[in-house]
Amino acid sequence: QVQLVGSGGGLVQAGGSLRLSCAASRNIFSFNAMGWYRQAPGKQRELVATITSGDSTNYADSVKGRFTISRDNAKNTVYLQMNSLKPEDTAVYYCYAEFMGLRFGSWGQGTQVTVSS
Repeated sequence: QVQLVGSGGGLVQAGGSLRLSCAASRNIFSFNAMGWYRQAPGKQRELVATITSGDSTNYADSVKGRFTISRDNAKNTVYLQMNSLKPEDTAVYYCYAEFMGLRFGSWGQGTQVTVSS
């Protein structure tokens, strides 16, 4: 079992920055991958960014060049640095982890990000 707790959301003006954090309940070194989804009102959940155990990263086209995902194995935490935020980035953000063939996520506790124009 893996528990994930996200934090760092908030209200920011367009063009601003936020950094989301996701703390895991166990050593993330053994996770195959971690990442972030987001879901805006009335829209489907979107995969935003992923990072593998080998530190390979992948991003949705909508955030490339603006968002950066990273991980700190010593702190069992994955981060999402979000720069040049746009109103369309407004959503609830969820982190996930792939471990032992299963996907765990902070589905019950998303992190709200609101970008005002």
